Amino acid sequence: MESMEKVIVGLSNMIGDAEEKAKEQFNTLNLTITQMHYLETINLLGNPNITELSAQLKLSKPTVTVSVDKLIEKGCVYKIQSDEDRRSAHIHLTEKGKLVNQMHDYAHRKIAEMVKNRLSAEELTLLERLLSKVLVE
Repeated sequence: MESMEKVIVGLSNMIGDAEEKAKEQFNTLNLTITQMHYLETINLLGNPNITELSAQLKLSKPTVTVSVDKLIEKGCVYKIQSDEDRRSAHIHLTEKGKLVNQMHDYAHRKIAEMVKNRLSAEELTLLERLLSKVLVE
C-alpha cells in the first residue's frame, strides 16, 4: 500500500505542476487553482445555479456563493436571473472565464500527452480501464 501512496503523491504532484505551469503561462487574473476548477465545473454544468454548482463541488451554498462573488469581481463569471424561478440566478462564463477555462483544458491535455508518450497502447488502454473503475462513484 505504501508504494501505491507514493504513486498517488507523484501523480498528484505531476498534475499540480502541470496546472501551475499553465496558470503561470496564461493567467493574468491571479486566480487560484480552486477558482480555475470552479470555472471548469461551471462550464461542464452549462451555466448552473448556485445550488447545482454547490452540489457538484460537494460544498455548502454559502461557500460557493463567496467564491462565485470573487470570480464576478475578477470578471470571470456573471449571473443572469432565471426565467423560471426569479429567486435563482444562473452563472455564466465571461470571455475571460472562457479563456482561463481553455488554459485549464490545455493543462489537462498536456498531462494526458505526457502519460500517452510514456505508455504503450496496451498499457494506456489498461490504465484508462483501471482508472475508470476507481473513479466510479
